[in-house]
Amino acid sequence: QVQLVQSGGGSVQAGGSLGLSCAVSPYNANKRCMTWFRQVSGKEREGIASFSLGNGTTYYGDAVKGRFTVSQGNAKNEVILQMNSLEPEDTAMYYCAAKRAGTTCGDNWSEQPRYAYWGQGTQVTVSS
Repeated sequence: QVQLVQSGGGSVQAGGSLGLSCAVSPYNANKRCMTWFRQVSGKEREGIASFSLGNGTTYYGDAVKGRFTVSQGNAKNEVILQMNSLEPEDTAMYYCAAKRAGTTCGDNWSEQPRYAYWGQGTQVTVSS
């Protein structure tokens, strides 16, 4: 059974930075689409950044372009979301999600039903 384990997050003042990590185990695929979503209470979950393990392709939502960076961590089964210039509007529960093995991310990267595995969620709070 594939598991996604998230770490990082927390609280920061506006303008600050935080990082999130997502590790997929077991690491049994050289190609896999990994995406970060977030959800504010009472609102729909939205895709914010996507990374393809295997070819490094990235996608970003308009709300985070230029401020957030998604990349592979030092471990090959890890994806990092670096969040800079954080705003109170970034306050949300952040989820890591992964597609099935052998997939890369494409134009449908933010479509939630395409993801088979989800992390436990990590709270990010940005105060003004």
